[in-house]
Amino acid sequence: MILTVTLNTALDLTYGVPELVPHASHRVSDMSERPGGKGLNVARVLSALGHDTVVTGFAGGATGAVLRELLAGLSPQDADTEAGNDSVPAAAPITDALVTVAGNTRRTIAVVDRATGDTTQLNEPGPLVTTAAWTTLIGRYQELLTGADAVALCGSLPPGIHVGAYAELVRLARTAGVPVLLDTSGEPLRRGIAARPDLIKPNADELAQLTGSRDPLRATHDARRRGAHGVVASLGPDGMLAVTPAGIWQASPPAKVLGNPTGAGDSAVAGLLSGLVEGLSWPDRLRRAVALSTATVLSPTAGDFDRAAYEELLPRVGIEEHAPAA
Repeated sequence: MILTVTLNTALDLTYGVPELVPHASHRVSDMSERPGGKGLNVARVLSALGHDTVVTGFAGGATGAVLRELLAGLSPQDADTEAGNDSVPAAAPITDALVTVAGNTRRTIAVVDRATGDTTQLNEPGPLVTTAAWTTLIGRYQELLTGADAVALCGSLPPGIHVGAYAELVRLARTAGVPVLLDTSGEPLRRGIAARPDLIKPNADELAQLTGSRDPLRATHDARRRGAHGVVASLGPDGMLAVTPAGIWQASPPAKVLGNPTGAGDSAVAGLLSGLVEGLSWPDRLRRAVALSTATVLSPTAGDFDRAAYEELLPRVGIEEHAPAA
């Protein structure tokens, strides 16, 4: 089982408009809603890849009730997969272990300009989480770690959660002997990395904010010195750079694509975690992560991935091995 933690869950709303024009009214051509927040996006992709997944974090209010109803509807029968397909096996269950809070779960709104493929994102802050709710979450998290093969800690912190929350969760995972991936930004990342997670997955901007360097290779080495055992940096259309104890690799998609990037980083996290649990080599983990990320950009719905595109892209992802630093 893979455990994902989303402290700031969301109901993701995607609106498609023929063309987004500032200061104008728009007719929505298509709309979708699904359970979201980075860890829930990761769980959905892990499920599609055939991994039993448990999600925890916080949900509350009317929006939280809708989120949990939609999460319960993500059954394996919903996945358009073929038996015997090694690249995309039959989907697996997602188990809801969310902690209920009094406040209303936030919404995130993605407005997709269908003429250009550009996306405008609006993210609400999330509900206030009390000390009692945090204590309940910690207890549930420790119980879930006993059956976990790996854990992903993903996304922003809701109001009321202390800035060192991820550092606390990383330390608990390490004490339990469970590999832990941290995917957050800003001060929560700075505090979390000091707790020595097995892997972090920042994008280029988050990495620059953490280290002060815009050079990806220099910045990833710096991030490792700060405490992360491994660093995989998302470089947008240029793919991913991995600096790990086993070596340094850069993975690149076969071509740049246009589309909705929402959830692409979360699909990459799912690729990395599933590859870890399956014992894949680092190059194969990166191939999967880049193929899933690119296939997510090509999907018309935020947080989903285009399965046919993933199948086609996977063998075509380029891998370059770098010499270790002197």
